[in-house]
Amino acid sequence: MKNTAFELVLALALAGLLSSAAAAPPRKAPVPKKTSQEILATSPASDWRPLDPENTLLMELASGQVIIELAPRFAPAHAANIRALARGGYWDGLAILRVQDNFVTQWGDPDGEDAAKAKPLPAGAAPKLPAEFAVSIDAIGKAAGFAKLPDEDGWAPRTGFAGGFPVAADPKAGKAWLTHCYGMVGAGRGDAVDSSNGTELYVVIGQAPRGLDLNITVVGRVLKGMELLSALPRGAAAMGFYDKPEQRTGIQRVRLLAEMPPAERPALQVLRTESATWNQLLDARRYRGGWFVHSPGHIEVCSATVPIRPIPSAAAAVPQAPSASATR
Repeated sequence: MKNTAFELVLALALAGLLSSAAAAPPRKAPVPKKTSQEILATSPASDWRPLDPENTLLMELASGQVIIELAPRFAPAHAANIRALARGGYWDGLAILRVQDNFVTQWGDPDGEDAAKAKPLPAGAAPKLPAEFAVSIDAIGKAAGFAKLPDEDGWAPRTGFAGGFPVAADPKAGKAWLTHCYGMVGAGRGDAVDSSNGTELYVVIGQAPRGLDLNITVVGRVLKGMELLSALPRGAAAMGFYDKPEQRTGIQRVRLLAEMPPAERPALQVLRTESATWNQLLDARRYRGGWFVHSPGHIEVCSATVPIRPIPSAAAAVPQAPSASATR
């Protein structure tokens, strides 16, 4: 008798839910009035910022240049050490040591584990740093221009962008951290949490390994040249390391833009993630039109790359579109 009563109540409840669903009009996702390319093409100049010479690296390979933006707000000690390493020419003549498919490309000193052979650190570079896995959530407040994403994330209670970097946060724990999205750069470490000092760096070249978040210090992101790092031959040894020295890709040099003559610095701009243009781009990704049959109505922190473009005055002679990877 009890089961019959329960089944009757359940049936009535389901009937009510079904009738309510049938009565509700279908939800229509807004279709963007402009494509991503059109949004960027009509964006105001104030929505773009120049590169910070004190926090931008230029890595030169035989195949081209890689531009890396540091994140001192999130990893101040590592960013300062990396600046010192670059000023001292630490990476000049070193190599890319590891390329693991769908994971990371890593570079540093091939003899870094051998104290007798390891390249000495330049003046001003510290051999040991504290782990910088997260910062106080206050670091992504209004002063940092944090743009919160309303979309749900399975890895953190809150996500968004601050200063162009993908960020996750936990308000209850009072902390925020950079996320392991494609193109993000981290400082390799050993078993000890404070064993990274910025001499050995890696960049994410595959799916976003968010399980590494809060386990490794993330120091910045690649702004340009990802194709030079992601298309390298994969290493055959464990974890994608190269087992023969001749397989490694040599690093010609790494410089801080502040150490270069202004005329030689890359003339690029980065879209401000606190801008209206950025919000329009995010909506254009959430609600697809044109070729798309299904529009997801959703976005997550690693599925949107912040665009870069040539400074308009510098690009006047040779017009170029914003980075295609940022607008896909």
